[in-house]
Amino acid sequence: MSKATFEEIIQRDGKLIYTNKGNSMMPLIKEGRDLLVIERTNGRLKRFDVPLYKRDTGQYVLHRIMRVRKNDYVICGDNRINYEYGITDRHIIGVLTAVIRNGKELSVHSMKYKAYVYLWYLLLPLRFVLIKTRNLIRRIRKKR
Repeated sequence: MSKATFEEIIQRDGKLIYTNKGNSMMPLIKEGRDLLVIERTNGRLKRFDVPLYKRDTGQYVLHRIMRVRKNDYVICGDNRINYEYGITDRHIIGVLTAVIRNGKELSVHSMKYKAYVYLWYLLLPLRFVLIKTRNLIRRIRKKR
């Protein structure tokens, strides 16, 4: 029996609950710790929504929308500094509606989540410097 794809599960059940791989959405989402609730989208997404999308390479990605443009979205992970361009509605499978951590659900509509998003966005310039510095230190250590 073959495994169902994310698209098939969302189409069939209306939502997908899974745990992610990778660290691109830290500190909000940590690999192996959190369960993510992804639901069908209803129309165009908004700035700061977190879509699950599938790149043309077939890779599934969960990143935050930084800018909504007429024909596409500009997207970036919370733990990344490089923006991704050209993600269109055809790439999007669903959108994050909640994070479940230690059995407690954090809705994207809660004040706690909205405060996190706002603060994280305000810290974007500082995050850029911190992530660049961290990456430089890693490269220096690797050369040793």
